[in-house]
Amino acid sequence: MRILSGIQPSGALHIGNYFGAARQFVAAQDEHEAVYFIADYHSMTTLRDGPERRRLTRALAMDYLAFGLDPERVVLYRQSDLPEVCELMWIFSSVTPMGLLERAHAYKEKVAQGLPADSGLFNYPVLMAADILIFNPDRVPVGQDQKQHVEIARDVAGRFNHAYGEVFKLPEPYIPPEVAIVPGTDGRKMSKSYDNAVLIFAPEAELKRQVMGIVTDSTPLEDPKDPDGAVFQVYNLFASPDEQAEMAERARAGGLGYGMVKKELLARLLAYFGPMRERRAALEAHPDHVEDVLCDGAGRARALAAPVLAAAREAAGLGRG
Repeated sequence: MRILSGIQPSGALHIGNYFGAARQFVAAQDEHEAVYFIADYHSMTTLRDGPERRRLTRALAMDYLAFGLDPERVVLYRQSDLPEVCELMWIFSSVTPMGLLERAHAYKEKVAQGLPADSGLFNYPVLMAADILIFNPDRVPVGQDQKQHVEIARDVAGRFNHAYGEVFKLPEPYIPPEVAIVPGTDGRKMSKSYDNAVLIFAPEAELKRQVMGIVTDSTPLEDPKDPDGAVFQVYNLFASPDEQAEMAERARAGGLGYGMVKKELLARLLAYFGPMRERRAALEAHPDHVEDVLCDGAGRARALAAPVLAAAREAAGLGRG
């Protein structure tokens, strides 16, 4: 089975990114033919700083390699190294109705937030459809908030196929059941936009500050604590079921301070991510290796995408024929 997913380079990754997506990406390389791309084209709808885009793109590649993504077993490439997706986007634009894009949740939400309503933001789902369909994947792992974009891609593929013949598969959106919703330091869902994240590759002193800053209530030390609070939810990510049960029992019994839980959490977090932090530091010292990985991935991606684009061009009567 071929799966495909993209990651937008929007800043340093936090533990919510890891448990919500990255961990599943790494696991999938043992089970499927996986294609992953760093969506620097997509980032142009929000980021207007070219050097910063390049920095974030390379940093994200380092992060995923540090997590354990193996470029020998997956295709990892930079979206802008495959300009064929832009040609396919134009082809799809000719069969995509305006009303379909106007109903896109992400577009409506971002406009409501005051982001500029440029054509890039409006056509974001068409580019995503091209990203997906150019590889004819079977399944697209996504979060719940991105499911509609896969459904739009299916609609676009169906409209092209109806007009020109069966060229594209209709991929299935897949929301992994084991995806964790990680609370941030303020109790809301962890997000860089909320400034409530625990950053995986931050310096140790900064990591400590973030962990110790997780919001708690004012329950006295000797009183029982709610084992469903944010700090316990984050602790549970790094503990076995037996350890989770033991910590919950200690919380309900009283005498357990939140500071003690946070110190234990910090120790476990550093132990869990320690090998990844070491690999990340090594990659930082060898940026040329990271660039080689992305360039090799682009070549392998092009080999998969070229026949699909050629079939679409032939069906649509483009080129000499």
